Amino acid sequence: MGSRAERYREIAEVFSVHGFGFVVSTLGLSERFPFRRMPRHESGQAYSRPEHVRLALEELGPTFVKIGQILSTRPDLLPPPYVKELSRLQDQVGPVPGADVTAVLTEELGSTGVFDSFDRQPLASASIGQAHAATLDGVEVVVKVRRPGVVETVNQDLDILENLAQQASRRWDFARDNDAPGLVREFAETLRHELDYLREGRNAEQFAHNFADDPKVHIPAVHWETTTSRVLTLERVRGIKIYDVDALSAAGIDRSELAERATGVLCRMVFEHGLFHADPHPGNFFVEEDGALGIIDFGMVGTIDDELKENLGDILVAIVRGDTSRATAALLRLNQSPEKVNRAALKQDTATLIDRFSGHSMSDFPVSALINDILRMLRRHRLHLPNDLAMLFKMLVMAEGLGRRLDPEFQLAGVLAPFTRRLVIQRYSVDALRRRLGQVVDEVRQAGEDAPRLLQSLVELVERGGPQLTLGPDELEHQLTQSQLTGNRIVAGLLAASFIHVAGGIVATSTTGRTAVLRAPVAAASAGAAGLLGGYLAHTGRRRRRRR
Repeated sequence: MGSRAERYREIAEVFSVHGFGFVVSTLGLSERFPFRRMPRHESGQAYSRPEHVRLALEELGPTFVKIGQILSTRPDLLPPPYVKELSRLQDQVGPVPGADVTAVLTEELGSTGVFDSFDRQPLASASIGQAHAATLDGVEVVVKVRRPGVVETVNQDLDILENLAQQASRRWDFARDNDAPGLVREFAETLRHELDYLREGRNAEQFAHNFADDPKVHIPAVHWETTTSRVLTLERVRGIKIYDVDALSAAGIDRSELAERATGVLCRMVFEHGLFHADPHPGNFFVEEDGALGIIDFGMVGTIDDELKENLGDILVAIVRGDTSRATAALLRLNQSPEKVNRAALKQDTATLIDRFSGHSMSDFPVSALINDILRMLRRHRLHLPNDLAMLFKMLVMAEGLGRRLDPEFQLAGVLAPFTRRLVIQRYSVDALRRRLGQVVDEVRQAGEDAPRLLQSLVELVERGGPQLTLGPDELEHQLTQSQLTGNRIVAGLLAASFIHVAGGIVATSTTGRTAVLRAPVAAASAGAAGLLGGYLAHTGRRRRRRR
């Protein structure tokens, strides 16, 4: 690892070589490091701009390669040609010398003697680490060893990138509007997670737990006694790589059934477990001898919480029903960009998108086309998705590609349909209603706690002869109406929460006797009352938002 000044110079030179001199100037590097522009690469055909980006990142080493791979999962930020090209980033580098690998194992585990056998020739070598075949207690394992010094190199590069992002956001409107410093911090967190093999081991263990009831899914076991933050020992997975269609056919495997099963596993990760494999390229999937699906590499994962699921449900319902306002509101709730959004223009584009996909049910949606159209619209309006949702969209597109590689007639929508229907049903379940009303009650309680302090501040302001407010009859009537509406909403929220509590208590405690006979009608009546009051709250909430 060289000095920071040398690294700045290297970054500037590589960008210039690949025709990005304007970036060097924008980052303020051309003044600090003057140099003669190096000649462009010679080839039979000129490189495209996306190819130059990929080549530049590969030359700059592991940090930039990983950043490029993360960017390839963000189609909400980059146009398709760049996403496609960055997906080709090669993470293959020269192997770490055997002596260095032995030194790491000795530092972490005491010696290489903990393994029955250890092949010093790597199975694969990448920018972060490399994998070796070994045996442990008679079991075949794969040992991933982190490259010596890679953490220090990555941390220096990330520090430099954060500085450059700050410079760019002051000099370049595009970088400022897209919150370049925030994106670099987000990418840095993802990359640092990949450096920690303990975290990857915990991810693998969680996936194994999630699929413990499915014998057709095989997640490699973690050997914790020989695992540290720098060394990861996993059960070895053997089988036919899922993209080797000729070998699959020769083995008599039904590729159509395999396409549905593999994509169904990915859908279960998202919609049932809330934890999904964020890099499902075909090289990470194997079909084992007994037909089980073996899955490896859990360094990059995504999570989907209940709130994100509800927003996805809102978008799906809005598109199917042709509800432009609802779809627009759901997209705005997902947006994480600090830039001001032209809501009217976004709503118009959303209406165009909905018209294009009208007439489709949840079971026959062209999933990739819909996702790509949504992402194009988001880029046009500079809306940024949460990182996990962006990874989910990319994963779904990759899943459809995987399915069609196995079966050209494959339709992901058919696999997604039962999960999306369940998602919509959950969106309107009693539990979801209870959760949303609970949020209303919390807000009411917080408002009650804040009211005395705010009232005291108002009294003090009046006593000091502060700003005076004059209301005409119309304004006064409007304020009284709003106050009455707020009071009604508070009462309705408390009553709805009470009805839900009553219904839940009856269902939970009434199991025998006469109360059991009354359980269903009383619980239904309470849930119905809660639903009506919840509808009132939702309706008045929309009225208030429209007035604003």
